[in-house]
Amino acid sequence: MSGFEPHPDPDAVIRQAAGLVDEILAAERAEPVKLTPEPEDAIRDLRLAIPELGLGDAGAIEALRRVMLATPTSAGPAFFNQLFGGREPVATVAEIAKAVVNSSMYTYKAAGVQVLLEQKLIDHMLGFAGWQGGDGLFTPGGSMSNMAGMIIGRNEVLEGSREAGLSVAGGGDRLALYVSEESHYSVRKSAGMIGLGRDSVRFIEADERGRMIPARLDDAIERDLARGMRPLMVVATSGTTVMGAFDPIDAIADIAHEHGLWFHVDGAFGGTALLSPDHRHLMTGLDRADSFTWDAHKMMGVPLVSSVCLTREPGLTTKHFDESASYLFQQDSDDLNPGTRSIQCGRPNEAIKLWSLWQALGDEGYAARTNRQIDLARYVADRVRADDDFVLSCEPEWATVCFELKGKPSDAICEALDDRQLAKLGFGIVKGRRVIRLVTVNPHLTEADFDRLLDQIKRVGAGLSEADNAVAAAAAR
Repeated sequence: MSGFEPHPDPDAVIRQAAGLVDEILAAERAEPVKLTPEPEDAIRDLRLAIPELGLGDAGAIEALRRVMLATPTSAGPAFFNQLFGGREPVATVAEIAKAVVNSSMYTYKAAGVQVLLEQKLIDHMLGFAGWQGGDGLFTPGGSMSNMAGMIIGRNEVLEGSREAGLSVAGGGDRLALYVSEESHYSVRKSAGMIGLGRDSVRFIEADERGRMIPARLDDAIERDLARGMRPLMVVATSGTTVMGAFDPIDAIADIAHEHGLWFHVDGAFGGTALLSPDHRHLMTGLDRADSFTWDAHKMMGVPLVSSVCLTREPGLTTKHFDESASYLFQQDSDDLNPGTRSIQCGRPNEAIKLWSLWQALGDEGYAARTNRQIDLARYVADRVRADDDFVLSCEPEWATVCFELKGKPSDAICEALDDRQLAKLGFGIVKGRRVIRLVTVNPHLTEADFDRLLDQIKRVGAGLSEADNAVAAAAAR
């Protein structure tokens, strides 16, 4: 015998989680910004090594408690750092319930009604994209959604590449794809992972607001054609990571269609503009694209991760991701077995938390939620613009605000805010300068939260050393 004994009451252990969640929430309120320990100290003090002898349920939960209470939170009133943040309670409950049920989304036999729920959600999102009757799949994040769109585009343009490989299908070192210089790094990363090559990526100049310049795109394509290259696809960005810029989709679509390129739109951050009649114009022309990335764990507020890749044409996910598996797909039609059109086999239902929150908000509620996020960004920009101690780096188009405290290094300010447990805040590069990048993805924050942050930035900046100020002066030159 193995010596392993089945757990006598596993449900009782799971019910203890309620107390741990309460403690995490209380700690978050008491300490919105946690000090990040040195890695060696964390390994030692939190006892992260795997034990030879098990700790038992109580010991393991205590170990989990130590780790969670030492982990930075993204839901408190002092988190302005990433393109996600806040906590929507209904979506969080759905995330917990999903783990308890622990279904896998490859077949209707395994996942049941959750398959129907996911497809209804994809259809609803396709409607906002203007692609009724299109196709789509959930992926483990925006990077993978971009990769999925790029794989489909590669296979569609290079006929036979899925079966025979790039060398037979006319690939090799002659391919070229095009993105803005402000695009997400996942595009170049994916090019290196799907056989297109990182060197095939052309970074197209952006204007002063961070948007791809269509004329520069056309010039780059013509240069590559003259050199005997084969232009393959163009990726536009809706909501760049730093400036929140939206590439002009309509103008890019004209060029992509003229040259027969696959046209993918990375709307991981900005795709949620589709939900708001006030901001939908930022996505004008999306209906002319071929594929589209949209992250629900960013502007839609659901827990990490929840992302979709949508396509205008139906049937493309099955065409490019289907594989037969008699041990798995044994009953029901393919439309009820998402594993036939997914980039994964076993996967959790990342749609259910978005579906649950959409049930709570409805389309109108999501529009209002989105408007609130952008209203907060405009409020902060107005405050920065009106204060002589600050300089606004660019007019915000979406939910990021980029600015500087005059004469002070932005990176040092962000580091000091973290070290003093005041705020989680990051910096980015705008027009060659390091600037503070503030994100307003959490609509439950108030104007007072941002007023407090701006005051903290000024106080921290005033306390920086002469050496720090010299760094800022050198950057200004």
